[in-house]
Amino acid sequence: MPEWVEVGLRGLLFLLVLFVMTKLLGKKQLSQLSFFEYVTGITVGSIGAEVVTGLDRNIFHGIVGVVVFTFVPFLVGLLSMKSKKFRTLVEGKGVVFIKNGKVMEENLKKERYSTDELLELLRQKDVFQVADVEFAVLEASGDLSVLLKKENQPITLNMLGIKVPPVKEPQTVIMDGKILDEPLATINLNRGWLMGEIDKLGLTVDNIFLAQVDSSGQLTVDVFDDKLDVPPPQEKEMLLASLKKCQADLESFALATEAADAKAMYSLHSERLQQVLKKLDPLLKG
Repeated sequence: MPEWVEVGLRGLLFLLVLFVMTKLLGKKQLSQLSFFEYVTGITVGSIGAEVVTGLDRNIFHGIVGVVVFTFVPFLVGLLSMKSKKFRTLVEGKGVVFIKNGKVMEENLKKERYSTDELLELLRQKDVFQVADVEFAVLEASGDLSVLLKKENQPITLNMLGIKVPPVKEPQTVIMDGKILDEPLATINLNRGWLMGEIDKLGLTVDNIFLAQVDSSGQLTVDVFDDKLDVPPPQEKEMLLASLKKCQADLESFALATEAADAKAMYSLHSERLQQVLKKLDPLLKG
């Protein structure tokens, strides 16, 4: 058998073996690697490459080596789940880099991180000033977790005491110019409603690359022609503007009328509508 054919067959065989072994190790092998898993991955790949190209070697020995280096991390994973001490030994633990707003220089030196590297990790978290950080820890995976000081944390609606309804995931109703009926049914809509919304935009289904409906029922589209500017949905803004106009009209009526009963009625409903607007304003803006 020609050598190139044998190399090809060995390559296919080891691709299959490595695939099976990687599936056994789980998804973690593909995402966040510990030091142990990193070393194991390099070793398994080296064994595979050596056996595939080394025609004078015993292929069975290569398979045994791959199995060994797959079984060991599998066993380590099981032991790590059962023992916190063993997990800490194998995978490591988080190290505090910033505590109470102060950089822990000794911990930086222990982990062999320079100040520049710390600043780089902070910038990756959109933090550009150390003084803004209350607490930061280098996780065992090598990622930096950052807690900003209270005054530097972004303001949320919960902090303002504003309650909002839960937001559900948007549904893709058109993809590659084709209507998807199942997502439409999921949000209790139909093709008739969809075609009406598309007509308002002056488009056809064939023009649309992607269309999604958000939890409030607004349709957003992306068209095939990148030069075509499609206006964003404005139903919320229009509703907010209409409500504000109604409230302003009620105030005007209250000022214009001389009848005491009518003035009291207009003022009462104006105040009620003003309260409604305060609650709806954060929901209808944008």
